Amino acid sequence: MHVVITGANRGIGLALTQKFRIAGHNVTALCRKTSTPLLHTSAQVKGRVDVRDFEALDTVAKSIDDIDILINNAGILHSDTFDTINFKDIQKQFDINTLGILRVMLTLGNRVKEGGKVGLITSRMGSIGDNTSGGQYGYRISKAAANAVGKSLAEDFKSRNIPVFLLHPGYVKTDMTEGRGLIDAKESAEGLYNILMSKDIEDTGTFWHTNGDELPW
Repeated sequence: MHVVITGANRGIGLALTQKFRIAGHNVTALCRKTSTPLLHTSAQVKGRVDVRDFEALDTVAKSIDDIDILINNAGILHSDTFDTINFKDIQKQFDINTLGILRVMLTLGNRVKEGGKVGLITSRMGSIGDNTSGGQYGYRISKAAANAVGKSLAEDFKSRNIPVFLLHPGYVKTDMTEGRGLIDAKESAEGLYNILMSKDIEDTGTFWHTNGDELPW
């Protein structure tokens, strides 16, 4: 099986790459910068690929084989509160976390085989129903919008028998969270892998926690 993962050089993307490689799958890893741990996975690494760069993504799409699973993982987080909102940070998060998914799908989505799968690594912080703490305006906005994108993609790709799953990795100890979290990237990747491998077209457009719980919108 051929798996393509964006943002694969560190954190959850790297852990997913490692998990799929250990399971015996071929992985094409897309990232802005390569890393030594990523190179050690023996994945096919394509660096200097930014999800903000449509032309770079289009070039990659023309250079890879058909895809069985496409995982949109690339993302950033700039923490904020109501009193520290920075609109440039919000715009950057939206450009990467939300519009990045659309660029990936417009270029690589047509390479996903009929009956293949698409995963969007989003966040429960994009859930409006689950928001009980406020703050994190830019990240929440970008992830709520990403969830909307994912739901529309699920409808648009249904005719090709390609389910789209929205996936919350948990509160993971990564560089993005500055090492804070409840689980490590390996545990998160294990749960995400199990969801991707077990769900099918009947579950398309649904929102899942890595622990297997379905999440509210």
